[in-house]
Amino acid sequence: MDIGVIFPQTEVGGDLGAVRAFGQAASGLGYTHLAAYDHVLGGDLAVHGDIGGPYTIDDTFREPLTMFAYLAGCTDLAFATSILIGPQRQTALLAKQAAEVDLLCGGRFRLGLGIGWNKLEYDALGVPFEQRSAILEEQIAVLRALWTEKSVTVDGRFHHIRAAGLAPLPLQRPIPIWIGAFAPAALRRVGRVADGWFPHVRPGGGLEAALEIIREGATEVGRDLSGFSFEGRVEYAVRDLDKLAEHARRWRQAGASHLSLITMHAGLVGVDAHINAMSEALPALL
Repeated sequence: MDIGVIFPQTEVGGDLGAVRAFGQAASGLGYTHLAAYDHVLGGDLAVHGDIGGPYTIDDTFREPLTMFAYLAGCTDLAFATSILIGPQRQTALLAKQAAEVDLLCGGRFRLGLGIGWNKLEYDALGVPFEQRSAILEEQIAVLRALWTEKSVTVDGRFHHIRAAGLAPLPLQRPIPIWIGAFAPAALRRVGRVADGWFPHVRPGGGLEAALEIIREGATEVGRDLSGFSFEGRVEYAVRDLDKLAEHARRWRQAGASHLSLITMHAGLVGVDAHINAMSEALPALL
């Protein structure tokens, strides 16, 4: 089980030095990967009131793909978006950006995708919120075509490409696409089309039932899930190394291929505190 860490998006602000320090510390300590999740815009609650989710105009978010490209030059980490809101982004541009990250990090990149919840972002980016699930399903096939074929022609519902392609192609052909999902329809989509899964449930707390729904989705399309992977998460905020070790053990026994440590939501202030938490927690996770 590969042990990685989540970049503490909302707690280290916009400091470039914090990005470099956190990434290099994770790499130096022996973490295998760094994951980050995605929001383009936060809503102003003074204007919008309830926006339907936890992140507002006051929550900092580094753009994951750009940040990974930077860190690829000063660490030996693998990278994952866990998750990036795919339907908000132009698919050909996303394919290009992901291919560049994959090249820069030596083929150690997983593109985690999801549909998101923030209608405000979709409206600002000019994408129909109500069609985000359908866009994602078609988008995944287009991404894989662009990463594996020299010349791509697509005439779909949302994508229209005529005899065009990326150069250079990524090292991984295709880049693994993982999906973050918890609703039954989304879990079936994981089974139908994804290479891996970012769960929103835990062992003994819904993981087994969710995996069964994923298997049902795979069966619908005659897909073999023998190489299927998923990533667990553990939280430093429990402030108990024995509990962290037990949580890691449960994920390992459940068959997780990856595990990521979350240092956010633990009352830590500044990047040094997050680095100390990474150092303290790692022995319990191995």
